[in-house]
Amino acid sequence: MAGFKPFTPRPQNNNAQGNQNRGRRPAKENPNRINNEITAPTVRVVGDNVEPNLVLPIAKAIALADEMELDLVEISPNAEPPVCRIVDYQKFLYQQKKKQKEIKAKQTKVVIKEIRFGPQTDDHDFNFKLRHAENFIKEGAKVKAYVFFRGRSIVFKEQGEILLLRFATALEDIAKVEVMPTLEGKKMNMILAPKPKKN
Repeated sequence: MAGFKPFTPRPQNNNAQGNQNRGRRPAKENPNRINNEITAPTVRVVGDNVEPNLVLPIAKAIALADEMELDLVEISPNAEPPVCRIVDYQKFLYQQKKKQKEIKAKQTKVVIKEIRFGPQTDDHDFNFKLRHAENFIKEGAKVKAYVFFRGRSIVFKEQGEILLLRFATALEDIAKVEVMPTLEGKKMNMILAPKPKKN
């Protein structure tokens, strides 16, 4: 039949090629160089069941990892000589990801609480909202205080700015102004952040 090409099976890797290609991935997925990706001529080898202070030519280090049916993973490329660990690379990656998740979980998330005022807020309402803001800041949250100008009340924008600055002054012992009063459309916003705690 014209244009028909017989199927030719792809030659299989021999054992040497299999060892050479073990653990290879596209570079963008590879946070560490492993096995034949390692370019240093000599490396310091660490890992379970590896004698301490073992320095080997790279070929012997890879051969040692192959004997253990594990990977040679470069963990400190800038050391002299570079440090490589003999380890199961998939297990190594899993442990690294687990550590990163634990670090992320420990990082405090920035919470922003909103306090809304009108341009002619009375003292009772002001003090009520001030107490709420104090609690938020003591809990470590930022506070976004804003004055909302409804309809023609925009003519009181200076009054709104004075109100926000008064609010910031009342909280100055525990909070600092991160963003000064700024008019955006019908809202004048100000952001307060907790002051660092003194040791």
